[in-house]
Amino acid sequence: MMKRIFLFCFIAISLLGFGQTLSSQLSDNTLVLGEQGEFKINVSNVTGLDVQAAPKNEILPFHFEILSDSIQRTPNLYTRTIKFQVFEEGKFKIPPIEIKAGDKVLTTIPYEVEVINTAKKGEQINDIMNNKDVELGWQDYWSLYKFYIWIALVVIAIIVLIWMLVKWGRAKKSSPTVKTNFTLQELEKLRSKKYIENNDFRSFYIELIDITRNFLSGQYGFPAKELLTDDLLDYMKGQNKISEANENILAEVFERGDLAKFAKVIPSHTEMEADFNNIKEFVKRSYKDIEFENLRKHV
Repeated sequence: MMKRIFLFCFIAISLLGFGQTLSSQLSDNTLVLGEQGEFKINVSNVTGLDVQAAPKNEILPFHFEILSDSIQRTPNLYTRTIKFQVFEEGKFKIPPIEIKAGDKVLTTIPYEVEVINTAKKGEQINDIMNNKDVELGWQDYWSLYKFYIWIALVVIAIIVLIWMLVKWGRAKKSSPTVKTNFTLQELEKLRSKKYIENNDFRSFYIELIDITRNFLSGQYGFPAKELLTDDLLDYMKGQNKISEANENILAEVFERGDLAKFAKVIPSHTEMEADFNNIKEFVKRSYKDIEFENLRKHV
């Protein structure tokens, strides 16, 4: 009998002396709106056991604004201190929180926090100190607005760059050199068709005149595609953009081309070769006419 009493006492003392003990504490059940509160959890007799709880800053419900969440450990004590604020009026619950110490799960008691607003309706709130007027210098304004100024400068630089690229691209595409080279390529394509060698004078002059008209329209701005031959020659003379020698060459080639298209004359190989070369040289010499026209405009 004495042995049983002794064994029971030993077990009770062991449980009391070596079992984990959970305690929790709330600094105050009533808080003023925005006032700092503190919730503390203690687990004693942990004796090196792994203690697990909710992740940091997530142990309290969402109404509670966590200011700090700290954990302190000693070989025999686990302490977690959470400092918080609540910015809404009302009653808010802190539910039971599970703490796992080794294989044992412990649960805190629930709490209720009442948050009140001590300011009375219509009460005037005064500043502790009067507002002061502060004069700002250009350095202060620069510090305040430099980011926006840099953005504005970058946007302006991008706009100017795009405008220059577009203008340069248009100028390059519309430059006399581009139009001259394109027309010379068209003339070489015409020669490769061997109309002269095959005595196909009609096809030769139709394409030669079309190439020449397109060149006059693009290089000089003449309505060469719309006007008849006589009207076009008169228009060129009135514009005074082409030298007299070039006007005479164009007049001879256009007139022979019109006669050949309607089979009123049959040009020789020599005449077709001469007309082709004259048009080709005219296209190459067009620079001089353009330079003379630009000089005349600036005088």
